[in-house]
Amino acid sequence: MNSNLFIRILVLLVMIVSATEVYSQRVSKAGTTSATFLEIGVGGKAQSMGGAFVGLSDDASALYWNAGGIARSETNQAILYYADWLADTRFNFAGVIIPAGDAGTFGLSFTSLSMPDMSVRTVDMPEGTGEYFSAGDFAIGVTYARNITTRFSIGFTAKYIQQTIWHMSSRGVAIDAGTMFTTDLLNGLVIGASISNFGTGMKMEGRDTRSFYRVDVTKLGSNERIPFNIELDTWDLPMILQIGVAVPVYNEDDFKVVAALDAMHPNDNYESLNAGLEVSYHDWVFVRSGYQSLFLADSEGGLSLGVGVNSKMLFSENPVTFDYSYRDFGRLNSIQSFSVSVGF
Repeated sequence: MNSNLFIRILVLLVMIVSATEVYSQRVSKAGTTSATFLEIGVGGKAQSMGGAFVGLSDDASALYWNAGGIARSETNQAILYYADWLADTRFNFAGVIIPAGDAGTFGLSFTSLSMPDMSVRTVDMPEGTGEYFSAGDFAIGVTYARNITTRFSIGFTAKYIQQTIWHMSSRGVAIDAGTMFTTDLLNGLVIGASISNFGTGMKMEGRDTRSFYRVDVTKLGSNERIPFNIELDTWDLPMILQIGVAVPVYNEDDFKVVAALDAMHPNDNYESLNAGLEVSYHDWVFVRSGYQSLFLADSEGGLSLGVGVNSKMLFSENPVTFDYSYRDFGRLNSIQSFSVSVGF
C-alpha cells in the first residue's frame, strides 16, 4: 500500500472514531475527577502546537507529554514553564533530564498550580473575618526512559500528587507510561503513545469537615457539643490515553515543516483531536500554530499560536530556547505562556 494513502486512511479512521464517540455519548464526565491541574499541558512549543506533542516529544517537556521521548535526548536539558492560568491562578512547571548512556535517561519534574490569598467570608461577616485562605496543587515526578532499539523508546514516570485548600488536603500517587516509534514512512513518521495519571483516588481530609451538633434544638439543656466529621468521597485521577503522530512534511534547504496530530481519550470527558504545525528556519526561528480539542462538544476556544528562538548562552556554547504561546479559551479569554529550555 502506498505510504501516503496509508497515513491518510489512518488519520481518517482516527477522526471518524473520535467523532463517533463524541456524538454517541450523551453525558459528559467533566468535573468528576480530582487533581485536574494534571491535565494542563506544559512547554511553550507544545502549547502553541495545540497540545499535539505525544509523537513529537523532543525536549524536556516530554516529561509531561510522553516519558519515552526523553530517551531521545543526547544532552542534559532543563526547562522552566510559566502561564497565567484561568481565574487569576498561576501555573508552573520545571523539569530536568539527564542521559546516562546505556543506563538510560533520568528525569525529574515539578508541577504546581497556585492562587493569591483570598479573604474568609461568612454569612455574618460578608466583608471578611480578617482571616485569609489559599489553595494550591503540586506534583513531583521521577522519570526513567531508554531506547530499546534505534527506533523504539519507552519511559515511565512515578509521581506524588497533593492538593490543599485552607485546612484541607488530599494526596495520591500515579504512574505515567509512554512509547515512541520511528517508522520508514514519510521520511521518518513518528508514532507516540502515552497513558497518564494511572493511580490512586484522592479524598480531601482535614479539620474543615469537623463541627459540632446539638442533639435536639427544641429541648432546653440538650448537648450542643456533639462532635461530628463529614465524610467526603474519593475521586479518581484524570487518566488520559493519547496516541499521536508527527510527520516531517518538508525538510529542504533552510526550512523545515513538521505536522503533528494527537487523539485523546480522557476518563473525564469526550474524545478529541489536537493538531499542530511548526515551521522553522535554520533551526533558529520557529513559527507554530495549532488547534486543541477538535470535535469536542462544548469546548471553549481551541486556536493556539506561538514563536520560538533557539540561541546560545552569552559567553557559552550551551543552547537556549525561548518559546512563547498564545491560546484562545473563548469566553474564558486567552492564556499566554512562556518557557525557557537550556542544554548543559
